[in-house]
Amino acid sequence: MTFMEPFNIRINEQGEEVTLTILPYGSNAFKVIYYGGILGAVKKNRGHWGTVAPDEVPAGELPLFEPHRQHEEIELELSEALAISVGKAIDSHLADG
Repeated sequence: MTFMEPFNIRINEQGEEVTLTILPYGSNAFKVIYYGGILGAVKKNRGHWGTVAPDEVPAGELPLFEPHRQHEEIELELSEALAISVGKAIDSHLADG
């Protein structure tokens, strides 16, 4: 896989538009960053998006996301449903390339 730069996506969650930063890593795997912390990671496997087990996500230089409620963030958890929404937005971004 060639190196890809991080990029932002927007999804609708809990009735609000949420901006997430996507950090590509590995093969078809992407870290999902929210307010400077790692929310988790998603991976496309056989055409379907799903979550990556937390112990399989390389932390790198970023901390795990911890809600502070000091910002305007909404409460997010990287569920399978959110992983599918994120994956569709990633597919759209990559198709627009």
